[in-house]
Amino acid sequence: MDELSAVALEVRKYLAWVEADGTRTIVRSPGAPATVSAPAAAVQAPRAAQPTPAQRSEAPPASPAALPEGGGTLDEVRQALGDCRRCKLCQGRTQIVFGVGNPRAELVFVGEGPGEQEDLQGVPFVGAAGQLLTKMIEAMKFHRDDVYICNVVKCRPPGNRNPEPDEIAACEPFLKAQLAALKPKVIVALGKFAAQTLLRDATPITRLRGRWREYEGIPLMPTYHPAYLLRTPAEKKLAWLDLQDVMRRFGKLET
Repeated sequence: MDELSAVALEVRKYLAWVEADGTRTIVRSPGAPATVSAPAAAVQAPRAAQPTPAQRSEAPPASPAALPEGGGTLDEVRQALGDCRRCKLCQGRTQIVFGVGNPRAELVFVGEGPGEQEDLQGVPFVGAAGQLLTKMIEAMKFHRDDVYICNVVKCRPPGNRNPEPDEIAACEPFLKAQLAALKPKVIVALGKFAAQTLLRDATPITRLRGRWREYEGIPLMPTYHPAYLLRTPAEKKLAWLDLQDVMRRFGKLET
């Protein structure tokens, strides 16, 4: 093989590698030999490997935005929450479910987390459990617009499973900031996750319910979650006793 043929063979091998590699483009002008040009990004730095979905989910969460000091307002808390990516629940949500109601409410209900309808509508307690909660509120001689309703976690857990400790930990600062902004007279904790999170107490809800406790100096009444009451109607009478105690705090029920 003469020298010219050997060079031509090496050029063909190189062009085949270039086309297979995909990081460069082959430019041919009429009557001119093929030349190779590399994109600017390829010249400046090697192509970075793209993370797999599993790697993306394990990446460190974004640094939390600054929460308002001294209570702030609900709007400021919501702005600090932003398009939250602080835990894995963000991967399956439709939208964040922050809270709803009177920003000057004296009575606040704290639940567990959004369900399917809440995730779709962006409003807490609008499904079957929410309809029962509305009836409970009205039975207490309040209107739903008078109170404020929120959850421990702001994104729907997949399949409505229980929120996990890391998810609760990621959301808890925003729940605490909501309550600091509201400064209610009374908090009703609906179910074990709300009661145990706010009270830092792992006691079962069956033993917590019906007994006044305090959160940051605010009277707190633990009771059953409306979803549990739908599954166990016989416990409604106990929940009603708890809510009657709350009514007495507001002078809506004679002692």
